[in-house]
Formats: sequence, C-alpha cells, structure tokens
Amino acid sequence: MSSTPPWNVRRLPAADGRVFLVTGGNAGIGYFVAEQLSATGATVVLGSRSPAKAEAATASIRARVPGARVRAVRLDLADLPSLETAVASMGVERLDAVVHNAGVALDDPPREETADGHELMFGTNHLGHFALTRWLMPLLSAAPAARVVTMGSFAAKSERLDLDDPQSRRDYQPKRAYGRSKLAQMYFGVELDRRLRAAGSPVVSVIAHPGGALDSLTPSRPPIHVRTTGARLGAAPAALLVQGKHAGAWPAVRAVLDPAVRGGQLWGPRVFGLRGEPRREPVWNHLADPGVAARLWEASCALTGVDFRTVIPV
Repeated sequence: MSSTPPWNVRRLPAADGRVFLVTGGNAGIGYFVAEQLSATGATVVLGSRSPAKAEAATASIRARVPGARVRAVRLDLADLPSLETAVASMGVERLDAVVHNAGVALDDPPREETADGHELMFGTNHLGHFALTRWLMPLLSAAPAARVVTMGSFAAKSERLDLDDPQSRRDYQPKRAYGRSKLAQMYFGVELDRRLRAAGSPVVSVIAHPGGALDSLTPSRPPIHVRTTGARLGAAPAALLVQGKHAGAWPAVRAVLDPAVRGGQLWGPRVFGLRGEPRREPVWNHLADPGVAARLWEASCALTGVDFRTVIPV
C-alpha cells in the first residue's frame, strides 16, 4: 500500500520556500498555473512582456490567495538578446521549477517575424523558451531537484516537424505553424531530459499539455478574464468534451509539484486527453524519435546562438 495520498487538484501539497517561474503568467492558462502554485506557499514569479498586465495578474492572485508570495519579471521571449538580462533581474539564488507556458497563436496570414528574424510563433514558443532555459540552468542546478515543465498542446499531436523548413518560409499556414511550434517545444522537453540524465544532473524535464481549454468555460478573474453569462450558457455543451483554462493548468501544476513525477514523462487531462484531472499518458510515438529531437536541438542552438555545453556538458 502506498503512503502517498491520491492527487487532488484542489488540495495541493505545500511548497513553502520553493521558487517557481511561470512564463506568460499574466493571462490564460499561465495565470491559473501561477494562481494555483501561489496557494502552496511557494514564491511565484510571473514572466510577462507587459508590466501593466503582470501587475493586474499579481493583484488578482493576491486578492484570491491570502499571503501569496507573487511578483513579476519582464520577459519577452521574442527578444532573444534580452533573456540573459531578464534572468539576472529575477534576483533569486535558485529556481525550483520553471513552467514554459507563454505562447503566441496567430489565426490569419501574413507570416510575421520576431526582431531576430524568426517566424513569430516558432521564435517565441520554441526558440524563446529554448534560449531562456540555457540562462536559467545555473539557477535550476542550484536547487536540490528542479523541474523544467514545458507546456505543449494537443494541437501538436497531429503535426510533424519539417526540419528542412522549421520556420515555415516556403508554405506558411498559421494553424499548422502554431501546432509545429508547440511540437518543437515538446521535442525540446524530451531531448532536454535525455541530456540532463546523460550529464547526471538533478534537474529533470517534463512535458505537459492542457487538452482543450476554452475561455468560455473559464471562471472569471477580472480584469484578467471576464466570462459573461451568455458565454457560459453558450459553452455548456462543449463542457462534455473540453474544459476551462483553470483546469487546463492542472497537468502543468502536477508536473511541478507531484513527487511521483519523473523526467521525460508526458502529463495531460484524463478524459481522451481533452478534459479532466491530470494523468500521465504515453509519450506520443512521433515525440519518441531521438533523431528528430537531436536535429531540432542542433538547429535551435544555431538559430539562437546559445551554447548549452557550458551548462549541460554532453
């Protein structure tokens, strides 16, 4: 018989004294990851491009979580040269977990680029987190058992990477480019864990996805998110298949906190991978291809100009 109690999304284990960073923690799923982690007693740092939005999110969390230890750092994943400075500005001696949640999703053409010349979704969602992880590694390595939790997407399950055109220069389709950017993130999470294990690091890498998470099923957190009665009623049938963003946060929160979670695992919603409490699920077949993961890693090093060998010597 196990002495570990069943996982309860509404009764999370205490994490006093630990420090967590949530990218994109000012809105959407990232906000709810931050709110839920704040309730554990941990210090939660919101990474956000907008100081005003981060301030609103911080105030909302403090109003709902008495005594919450939450603050913000300016973080723009589309601006690669700024990331080293952003990490230094956090002012912490160690980091127990980072949740790579922030992301850009475009629905319509034309193709857009970051200031560094990368396709906006691939550059922000994948390359930004890739580079950020390199600068965070000294802080993560200073913790006794840190975790890198990468939030992928169910949309990535049906996609495949084109490593001859990772930035969609030849044939840009926004929804496909988004799915591939999230798939690249997930490959990164798997390959990062493999390299950490080979280097004997105590840091582990875990991937998660939120399933189907809709604004219309998400409880209000004004001014971060306001759900109207009409939206709530109109979305009621969808609740049979998908869920709100508060529930979409559950797999990432469990990946941060559950002592039973191990590196290289994938966590998602229990019901068809779309809704429900978080559970471990098999790593998708295409994510288990080490050749693709290794090629993506080398391409990402070249595109970002970061050198992981100084922090993960393999």
